[in-house]
Amino acid sequence: MAIIANIFIDQGTDFSITVDVTDSTGDALNMSGYTASAQIRKTYSSSTASATFGTSIAEATGQVTLTLDDTQTTALESGRYVYDMNITSGGGQTTRVVEGQAIVTPGVTR
Repeated sequence: MAIIANIFIDQGTDFSITVDVTDSTGDALNMSGYTASAQIRKTYSSSTASATFGTSIAEATGQVTLTLDDTQTTALESGRYVYDMNITSGGGQTTRVVEGQAIVTPGVTR
């Protein structure tokens, strides 16, 4: 079962967050051979993603970093979205690790 973690994204800026992935005993998961994917959508039933995160995996430490650049966050309208991140093992097993709301806050500086 995925953990729930809400994130706040400042519109017009670079965004990154690192997710620690652990096994059933709480130890860092060795993510050798894993891939990760994560998206933001306006609602769970939206047919297209509002943004797709870039992902970077630190295999030995079980950390996945999700990123959006300033162009991507500028394109998001301020408001509430939903997001999640899935990891897929080399053997093809997909697991949702984290999910929640993504709140995009508007900026003043242009």
